[in-house]
Amino acid sequence: MTWFLISLIGPFLYAMTNFIDKTLLEKYFKHGGVGTLLIFSALLSALALPILFLFDNTVFSVGLLNILVLATVGVLNVLVLFFYLKALEDEEASVTVVFYQLVPVFAYGLAFFILGETLTTLQLIAMAIVIFGTSIISFEVDTENNFKLRTKTIFYMVGASFCWALGSVIFKAVALEEQVVRSLFWEHLVLTVIGIGLFFFVRSYREHFIVAVRDNSKAIFSLNVLNETLYMLGNVIFSFAYLLGPIAVILLAESFQPLFAILIGVFMTVFFPRIITEKIHIKHLWQKGIAFAVTCLGTYLLLAF
Repeated sequence: MTWFLISLIGPFLYAMTNFIDKTLLEKYFKHGGVGTLLIFSALLSALALPILFLFDNTVFSVGLLNILVLATVGVLNVLVLFFYLKALEDEEASVTVVFYQLVPVFAYGLAFFILGETLTTLQLIAMAIVIFGTSIISFEVDTENNFKLRTKTIFYMVGASFCWALGSVIFKAVALEEQVVRSLFWEHLVLTVIGIGLFFFVRSYREHFIVAVRDNSKAIFSLNVLNETLYMLGNVIFSFAYLLGPIAVILLAESFQPLFAILIGVFMTVFFPRIITEKIHIKHLWQKGIAFAVTCLGTYLLLAF
């Protein structure tokens, strides 16, 4: 089970990147933040290319069809990032990531509609449990204990979860044929190309990017490099974990990201409130905790049986 413990590193690193993203959006990218961060993230994917090439210098041996498939995965990854950042603009990181528990639900749904796979009664119940768990966090509790539907967060995070599920299914199919390093190389190459395209062809993104670099170049560059390094490392760990252990259990480990996000949010709010401040009133922690527990239970039932 060592591979399971290793796979837990991925969601912990992802949770850390959630808070770095939130810091960048709030403190450095107040105007046009999503577009600016998209370009940074896509361009910094280039940092992984020479490293991946050193691991496997046969990366250019990938078939043309698989390159096109991996290009699709790259586009889906950009869409995941776009939807996620739009949700994160006005929402807490620890709330946003709970919706990623919908990823395995969409994965099974895609398998049912696209591949013709059957779903058992238990799997349908498990999917309903996950959806119920995300519905718990779908309502914001204000100071007067009134409930307000997080409409924007729901819309964007459902979109992000769907794109993530579709991309994961496609990536696994190609990675098993072309090997992980080759697949990662082409995926990151496509992300880099998309970043260049966004810079040159989307004027508003380009202008905000230039302003952000001009005004806070050192801080932004340092945080983005750290952010992308953690994210890429998490991707690499997960990609190898997919091949080392049962995919169902690896995906279950991925569902621990919200728990790590909740813990990091509490830690940062208590000790570094000038950097990150989240709602840590007992009612909010109960809401987040219950939502995580319910969705995690649903994910376990969905993947383990």
